[in-house]
Amino acid sequence: MKDRYLFADEAGCFTFTRQPNVSKYFIICTVTTKTLDVSTALNSLRHRLVWEGLSIGDFFHATVDAQAVRDRVFEEMLKHEFQVQAMICEKAKAQPQVRSSKARFYKYPWYYLFKHGIAPHIVEDMRLLIIAASIGTKKERTTFTTALSDVMDQTVGGIPWAVDFRPSHCDPGLQVADYCAWAIQRKWERGDTRSFDLIKDRISYEFDLWKHGTTLHY
Repeated sequence: MKDRYLFADEAGCFTFTRQPNVSKYFIICTVTTKTLDVSTALNSLRHRLVWEGLSIGDFFHATVDAQAVRDRVFEEMLKHEFQVQAMICEKAKAQPQVRSSKARFYKYPWYYLFKHGIAPHIVEDMRLLIIAASIGTKKERTTFTTALSDVMDQTVGGIPWAVDFRPSHCDPGLQVADYCAWAIQRKWERGDTRSFDLIKDRISYEFDLWKHGTTLHY
């Protein structure tokens, strides 16, 4: 049985209005890997940065890390094997019933990402451990877990799999996903491809879910 790992993070928010500091897109980003080498490498990098006297937070977080730290994290990440998949959702194109609850909206990008971006690469002698960054309240996380489990049953239910929601600071693999999600979000929200260009060769799937939609609902 071959172990595979999938680390997942999201970029954007669940606010469906047009106002300052509200994201235009909601993005699910996954990082798939055959080993935990990149996670181990980020732990080692943190130790080196401490010795070098760089200012770092409690964990690597692309939004708040200094550019000098970001540069080193991307450099270290790219020494190791991983692939990136992303589902892009322009929130204003989501029909009202799709965004009737956070859990229902959350399920849409996950379902299509797994169906088209991940499931085609699943083989029978594989088991998949999904580590997703925890979001929302404890009650909301329960509904997110249920939604994700339903997606797994529909798309890759033929292999052993397990889901673990945990805070990003608990797992360096989630910090890799955070960096990739941030790079993709910068491209879509701001047209800034500086960081995206660093990882674009690792992106095996990137899709705009409602790209053919023309109606904006707010």
